[in-house]
Amino acid sequence: MSSENVVDTIYSNLSAMTQTDKKIAQVILKNPGNAVNYTISELAAKAAVSEASVSRFCKNLQLSGFHQLKIELAKVSDDESNYYKVINIDNIQQAIANIRDNKNAEITNTLNSVSTPTIKKIMRLVQNAHILQIAAEGNTFPVVADAAYRFNQIGVLSICSESWQTSIGQTLNLTDKDVLMVISNSGESKSLLKQIEVAKKQGMKVIAITNRNDSPIALEADIHLRTAVRQRVLQSEYYFSRVAAMTAVETIFLLLIAENRERLSKIMDHETIISDTKV
Repeated sequence: MSSENVVDTIYSNLSAMTQTDKKIAQVILKNPGNAVNYTISELAAKAAVSEASVSRFCKNLQLSGFHQLKIELAKVSDDESNYYKVINIDNIQQAIANIRDNKNAEITNTLNSVSTPTIKKIMRLVQNAHILQIAAEGNTFPVVADAAYRFNQIGVLSICSESWQTSIGQTLNLTDKDVLMVISNSGESKSLLKQIEVAKKQGMKVIAITNRNDSPIALEADIHLRTAVRQRVLQSEYYFSRVAAMTAVETIFLLLIAENRERLSKIMDHETIISDTKV
């Protein structure tokens, strides 16, 4: 396993886990602090799986075994941002507070995983791109649209299309002076992997933003930024939260402005031009 938070690792792999691994993951994620004190037999019993299944679960997380799992959990068990807070509609105000805490955890854990060398390299690629193409699928596209809007505001010519067929057509017209940024929750989209393949043939550099360092898209990209999710529905499923991906994009955007304050004037020029369209 990499140096990343083991709880983030479990969350990022959750959708691709076997049903047996998901059972173990849910017990751990419910309370990482309690899980630290379980024996392998206790964890197996609570998850209704075999001890051998727990050992396989650890191996699947690239851990040496159950002992290392406990060590990694002990490192993060005191941090409340590693706990998912259940949303119970019977208490609206508490549910709202729990949603707030879960979203704060996504932001905190996303930003905590960003290294200086990685973000600097991404900033260089974005600001030096002749054209920045941004691509995603399905319910991730609003993140792409927001990113294109932001980067165009600060002078980075950015393009995107909700239609993958149109987007891949755009890629075919780009060159080695351009950059492709791919945003994907799972990092497993066949269409986006095909687009990365096309971009590389064009000589383009590829930035990936996904929830898993070992996802196919992350591994194919030249540089990867990992996001963290904490949102779930029911007890065992989770869905893509745009907050983490938006956070990653906005971080790049704000750092580019901080690096060059002249970019603020471009935002002001844009806002002035579009102000006449506002009531």
